[in-house]
Amino acid sequence: MVCWSVFLALLMVLAICTGVPTDKKQRTVDKTLSDIDHQTDGEHNADYDHDAFLGHEDKATFDQLSPEESKERLGIIVSKIDKDGDSLVTEQELKDWIRYVQTRYIVQDTDRMWKDHQPDEDNALSWKSYQKRTFGYDDDPNEKGSRTEAYAEMINRDRRRWKKADKDGDDRLSKEEFMDFLHPEDAEHMRDIVVMETLEDIDKDHDGYISMKEYIDDIWGDDDDDEDDDDEDRNENGEPDWVQSERDQFTNYRDKNQDGQLDTDEIREWIIPEDYDHSSAEAIHLIKASDKDGDGKLTKQEILDKYDLFVGSQATDFGEALARHDEF
Repeated sequence: MVCWSVFLALLMVLAICTGVPTDKKQRTVDKTLSDIDHQTDGEHNADYDHDAFLGHEDKATFDQLSPEESKERLGIIVSKIDKDGDSLVTEQELKDWIRYVQTRYIVQDTDRMWKDHQPDEDNALSWKSYQKRTFGYDDDPNEKGSRTEAYAEMINRDRRRWKKADKDGDDRLSKEEFMDFLHPEDAEHMRDIVVMETLEDIDKDHDGYISMKEYIDDIWGDDDDDEDDDDEDRNENGEPDWVQSERDQFTNYRDKNQDGQLDTDEIREWIIPEDYDHSSAEAIHLIKASDKDGDGKLTKQEILDKYDLFVGSQATDFGEALARHDEF
């Protein structure tokens, strides 16, 4: 019998290696900008802004800095964002910065994982090598008695994603293909996998659809009952008001054909909406929240006045960005 603690440790390794979320709320492609939920209990989550603006990295944290130090370093970033040097940050400049931060994260994450998995002399990574490095053995998990039998579901899920990322079908991933494997939400040809994995994560009765109950359970599970929500307004069913708002979203916007459940097309539109630019939406939000004089642009002072909106306490690696990415 496999030790439960070993299983949990392996699950976390898998989540790191493949980008598969272990938290039930990590669903939509606004995770492109952050692994943090964009909304918490129906309210905008400021930590999402911090992650989108500064990046995912964990090597430095703003919560270790005084407000004065945070503002000083933020001022350096603002100078980087202001590409034309006119002392005003436009929506386009802010959007470009957010996109740059996200691209930097994806490239750095892929570089780190690529080195960890040690590609062969042809600079490619085989499936057997990946499976052995991740799960300890390269056995077929679907064979009875296999040393990886206990992890069959996870390995098969990775295998399916692997095959989708393997554009040339040689069962080996180039570094570019490996990037698509790690970050399928950022590759157009991988979007079906993102939808399928979302469905599998939420569809507890395995009927191929997401019911209203499954949808609500995913964003407000039993473990949320005791999470600092004693002061929230609740309806007659004991639910916070924002949960009812999510029910309305499901009924009026998510469930297009009004059959009471979400099919794959409706799930796709939910998590990967067409013509929706997350970087642009975040830039607009940040400007709207900081633009004191209402001219549609931000001065350095307006940004510094709202420094907690831009930096807060979210872990960042912006220092390395400034030191090593002067090309931005």
